[in-house]
Amino acid sequence: MSASKCSRLSGALIEQLLDSVDSVLFDCDGVIWRGDQAIPGAAQVINRLKEKGKRVFFVTNNSSKTRRMYAEKMSGMGFNVSEEEVFGTAYCSAVYLKTVCHVEGKVYLIGSDAMRQELEAMGIPHTGVGADHIVGRQADWANVPLDPEVKAVVVGFDEHFSYMKMNRAFQYLSQRDCLFVGTNRDTKLPLEGGKAVPGTGCLLQAVETAAQRRAQTVGKPHRFMFDCVASKFGVERGRCLMVGDRLDTDILLGSNCGLKTLLTLTGVSSVADAEAHQRSGCPERQGMVPDYYVDSIADLLPALQG
Repeated sequence: MSASKCSRLSGALIEQLLDSVDSVLFDCDGVIWRGDQAIPGAAQVINRLKEKGKRVFFVTNNSSKTRRMYAEKMSGMGFNVSEEEVFGTAYCSAVYLKTVCHVEGKVYLIGSDAMRQELEAMGIPHTGVGADHIVGRQADWANVPLDPEVKAVVVGFDEHFSYMKMNRAFQYLSQRDCLFVGTNRDTKLPLEGGKAVPGTGCLLQAVETAAQRRAQTVGKPHRFMFDCVASKFGVERGRCLMVGDRLDTDILLGSNCGLKTLLTLTGVSSVADAEAHQRSGCPERQGMVPDYYVDSIADLLPALQG
């Protein structure tokens, strides 16, 4: 494996990397916390980076919380963080609808209450949150009442996802001028103890299969999530570091946006995974090879305490 990629970050190399960046983007779950527990040393790393004048942002594909909810969670773990520094897909999807799609009308939302709140904060009307129970027969389902003001279907994580919700989205998307947006394509949500549950990508693929249409997704690894940060805070690509635990989302986002990349081994992906991508010879998989890796972001702490 080339020494220029996927090098262990340690010693003087840490200081060199940190000196070369002004901004650092952190994924959340698996990087700064696992479940409801902070990664040991993570809060100290974040807080020391800020004390040294670095701008720190948090980018997560999880759409189950608002920016404020994430900031409150992190503050409770000892992180020095403000709501404006958090960029989740609930918020970014609302920004995308408002600034890129210029949606006029309502959104049919397959998603969480947090997504509802972020849409409302952007002044975007919506329908669909909560359970949608099966009633009648198949002929009734095909003629389910639709809101004529709906101009977009948005799919995020929804614990109430059902056949009827998929059907209703399908009926809206049968109208070719109806926009179709997904928060992310993560197929599973890793949990503590090696467990996992199906992720938003499973729900999105179900709707895409039914509608025979492909959604535009806003979460990692797509550039829009970085664009949200960069446009608001003037982040310079060449002096920005992306830190994450997943090669196919975090590291690929960094590669797609021309950022420096750092893999931490406290979450999903391993060095062996990165090496397999490097050996593959596939250009797309090459984008999932990080510049550096550490066992934990706590490995940065000695260089920050000097």
